Amino acid sequence: MECAPQITLALAGNPNAGKTTVFNALTGARQHVGNYPGVTVDKKEGTSTCRGQEVRIVDLPGTYSLTAYSLEEVVARNYLIGERPDVVVNVVDAANLERNLYLTVQLLELGVPLVICLNMVDVAEQRGMKVDAEKLAQLLDTPVIPTVGRTGKGMDELLAAGVELARRGPKWRPLKISYGSDVDQGIAELKAILEGNQPRRGLISARWLALKALEHDSEVLGQVERDSELGQRLMPVVDRITEHIRSTLDDDPESVIADYRYGFITAMARQAVSWEREVRMDFSDQVDKVLTNRLFGPLFLLAVLYAVYQFVFWASEGPVEWLQGFFSWLAAGVEGALPPGPLTSLLVSGVIDGVGGVLGFVPLIMFMFFAIAIMEDSGYMARVAYLMDRVLRAFGLHGNSVIALIVGGGISGGCAVPGIMATRTLKDPKARLATILVVPFMNCGAKLPVYSVLIGAFFVKSQAAVLFALTILSWALALLAAKFLRWAVLPGGQAPFVMELPPYRTPTLKGLLIHTWERTWQYAKKAGTLILGVSVLMWALMSYPGLPADEQAAWEQRVQAAANQEAKAALQNQMAGDALANSFAGRVGRAITLATDPLGFDWRTNVALVGGFAAKEVIVSTLGTAYSLGAVEEDDVSLRQRLRASPDWNPLKAVALMIFVMIYAPCVATVVMTAKETGSWRWAAFSLAYNTVLAYLMTLLIYQSGRFLGLG
Repeated sequence: MECAPQITLALAGNPNAGKTTVFNALTGARQHVGNYPGVTVDKKEGTSTCRGQEVRIVDLPGTYSLTAYSLEEVVARNYLIGERPDVVVNVVDAANLERNLYLTVQLLELGVPLVICLNMVDVAEQRGMKVDAEKLAQLLDTPVIPTVGRTGKGMDELLAAGVELARRGPKWRPLKISYGSDVDQGIAELKAILEGNQPRRGLISARWLALKALEHDSEVLGQVERDSELGQRLMPVVDRITEHIRSTLDDDPESVIADYRYGFITAMARQAVSWEREVRMDFSDQVDKVLTNRLFGPLFLLAVLYAVYQFVFWASEGPVEWLQGFFSWLAAGVEGALPPGPLTSLLVSGVIDGVGGVLGFVPLIMFMFFAIAIMEDSGYMARVAYLMDRVLRAFGLHGNSVIALIVGGGISGGCAVPGIMATRTLKDPKARLATILVVPFMNCGAKLPVYSVLIGAFFVKSQAAVLFALTILSWALALLAAKFLRWAVLPGGQAPFVMELPPYRTPTLKGLLIHTWERTWQYAKKAGTLILGVSVLMWALMSYPGLPADEQAAWEQRVQAAANQEAKAALQNQMAGDALANSFAGRVGRAITLATDPLGFDWRTNVALVGGFAAKEVIVSTLGTAYSLGAVEEDDVSLRQRLRASPDWNPLKAVALMIFVMIYAPCVATVVMTAKETGSWRWAAFSLAYNTVLAYLMTLLIYQSGRFLGLG
């Protein structure tokens, strides 16, 4: 049989059903992440081959249904309807079969060509539960493949089943379920109206549209109302049927439909599921009795965080030194190969010392992502959210806010942009807005290089403890800021918090490596694009216009008249320092020293902080450039050593700078995302001002208190 050019398989499933694990097992490293057109929901795609057939695999956002309750559900459904993949692979958690089959039934009602991936059958068996895959396939009239995504078991069979079904070129065959006489009659009446307009609705069945209209699906009703003629005919009928069902059944149509769906699912489950033994409490429940305990749970969480930081600094110490040594060697090589001049200065101070200073911390970022991936893949991250809900509610936030805060860098190494995007799950608009405004307080991956430089320079013997303290402080400041916002700016009640705790699983090395690589590559790519551009710009601003001709000539005469080589080198670097101070960036840095002097910041630090508004990593690259242009040490000395040796720096100033960087103005990308998610540039401007003022006051208090106590 001749193969089609490419087959498209779409993976659909509930959150925590193991869909991403299945996706990783099928695609390996042959995947990439983008965004769906017009929205910021992740679009993951990968490729695989089966029996000589190239297969494109699309990982749809995790959803519990195909009703338009959330952006993820809208995106997943619109992809299925608009793109019409050859086959949909529905990943189902075998251990939570009935709840997962709710989405399966909706997919069958839509009519998509379906293959069931009965995932985590090992977990189901541990609970004494046996699912008869053949019986379930017979009942659903669709292939059912048992799998264990974590180990790769059943993946070849799953891919083969999808390819085989796709090669048949199956038609969309919507499943018809009876919802009782009242609802069925209503569906039939609406279907008759819609059938005349079917060409406008594409290839979707009129019955499915009628069903969604009765469920009061906002997207479907919105499309109907945009067609004024159809809307005038259909909407009064929808309202009349809804009122009839409410009066006769004392319930809303969507609730009645959901009850019948679950009844259909329960009938199937009774035939396909058997219990070999009664398991009163499975492994996850037993562990949760300890790890989610009110007393022991938070203590264990703190111990985990501290252990993560110990591991990250221990594992990354050697690789970070090797990378920084490599960039120092590269800079010395370039200086030796090229004559002195603007090009050499650009390559050494702008590119190598700038971008190299950021890339030098890739091992630290990588090991941090690896540790976070372990927490996520094992299921412990969901327990962190559960534990933190008790704390967050006291400060006016919602339990789901913890996901946004963790994604934003709550365990260090995240990013505020996806953290703000994660607030979409919050239904309470005031809690959502407060969460958006405090996500930038978290220690995102962009701040880690700044912390690493300063901690490595002044707190060598207690690196993990200092980063742990910064994490606790960032949470404390975020919660206090949220409390103030909910009291003074966004008063109001709070919505209840409900979340699902997935079973504990042993992470696979393959899955951990894929997750770590994805995030590390995003960081490295940012260093090679945005940070490279900003570093070159900052080098230019710190190199020009240079010294006036008469001052330059005077300095050169003094250098030539120097008594020995050591005095000559000192004078050359003093001349470079004066040139740096007279540059465009130096003038800006010196202009704001009146405001920053009480914080302990000199003009070089000011320049770095201004550049950090583009991206926080630029603070490191700018400091590297500034201290490279005006350094008095040998060229192969790292930025950590330069800061440690500088008379202008001490541990107190390092702490003050870390606190300021933690809180002050979010980066440009975060500001833009804040405006987009809040629908107003007013809140973005508020975030800039609020964070910067708070950063100034907090840093002023810490630095001046430290000086008063004789610290530093």
